[in-house]
Amino acid sequence: QLHYVESGGGLVQPGGSLTLSCLASDSSSEHYAIGWFRQALGKERERVACVSAVGGSTTYVNSVKGRFTIFRHNANNTVFLRMIRLEPEDTGAYYCAAGGNCDGWVTLTSWGQGTQVTVSS
Repeated sequence: QLHYVESGGGLVQPGGSLTLSCLASDSSSEHYAIGWFRQALGKERERVACVSAVGGSTTYVNSVKGRFTIFRHNANNTVFLRMIRLEPEDTGAYYCAAGGNCDGWVTLTSWGQGTQVTVSS
């Protein structure tokens, strides 16, 4: 069953950068849209970025536009989330999942352990 392992989180100062990795269990991942989600303490999980299966088109939540970049490297079964100019509001656990489409998203895979990002001075 397709699943993902997230990594790359850590503690970073405001204005800093991190790149998160989402490693798929097998190559079937390339047939799905992949979303990165963030869950801050006490808040609901929200999707912050998505990359389509075909064409690699991307969508972002307004709060991260211009700062986050999602891209996929299918040869390595990996989807990355490059984050720059990080803000304290970006703090949270980050997860990835597969879906059918970035528009009208439906999560098709179970949630992994996630990777924690903490932005603090």
